[in-house]
Amino acid sequence: MLNGSVVLSALATILRDNWEWRKQIGRLAIFELVKKSRGAVLSWAWFFIKPGMYIFCFWFALDVGLRVGSGSSDAGAPPYILWLCAGLIPWFFMQDMLGAGIDVMHRYPYLVNKIKFPLSGISTIFTAATMIVQLMLMVALFVIYFACGMPFDVYLLQVPLLLLLMFVFWDLASILFSQLSAISKDVANLMHAMSTPFFWLSGVIFNVKSVPVEWIQAILYFNPITFFVTSFRGAFYDKVWFWENPLLCAGFATTFVVTLVAAVFVYKKFNEEVADVL
Repeated sequence: MLNGSVVLSALATILRDNWEWRKQIGRLAIFELVKKSRGAVLSWAWFFIKPGMYIFCFWFALDVGLRVGSGSSDAGAPPYILWLCAGLIPWFFMQDMLGAGIDVMHRYPYLVNKIKFPLSGISTIFTAATMIVQLMLMVALFVIYFACGMPFDVYLLQVPLLLLLMFVFWDLASILFSQLSAISKDVANLMHAMSTPFFWLSGVIFNVKSVPVEWIQAILYFNPITFFVTSFRGAFYDKVWFWENPLLCAGFATTFVVTLVAAVFVYKKFNEEVADVL
């Protein structure tokens, strides 16, 4: 088992490596985005086109087809498209982290074997690149927000904090699962298989508070996807502070601490073995 001093020492190593290699991480994050858009005529526009098509399909099916938005909105409430976008746009970031984000060692093997890049920094490269796309989509979300006639208010001030929390948490998750997936491909295969259940069961397209069974709600509060989706909707649509739901915050805090300790444990245990496996 890891005692407190070992945990703090390993955590300090992760933080120090990321700070000392911050310039290289930033350049490689930009290069990752350039590589994704290379060879396409529309280039960076695809970062908006694909999510836009995704949102349109869900909006058409749920609001136009099933009349979910029209049937559940109160008089004078913001349009359903804003509620939908406030949940789907954060999901795009988390979806990428649940996909390529948990298998970054196989994505950048040359950094492990040839350059001896710090392993925690490799996760941060992908997380930073994905967060840049998320920031661009957040700008689009603000455009949609103001286009819906919504005013700028104090609840929007929690958005930068939520983005920071989302970056830190999913970077830790990437550090944890990417090293495990480097040791065994079963981990990556399991997480990829869980991506679809996570989408449908985490409140991305439904309100968690509408779940009639309280113990199911309690379980969902430990789901980080539920936390971020609910919190961003609170900022953009429901107009509440995310800390006004103590059960939701307690569930996320518990998951955050467990993920942090697990990431540090795995980093300490397998840091030297990953290069040999790859």
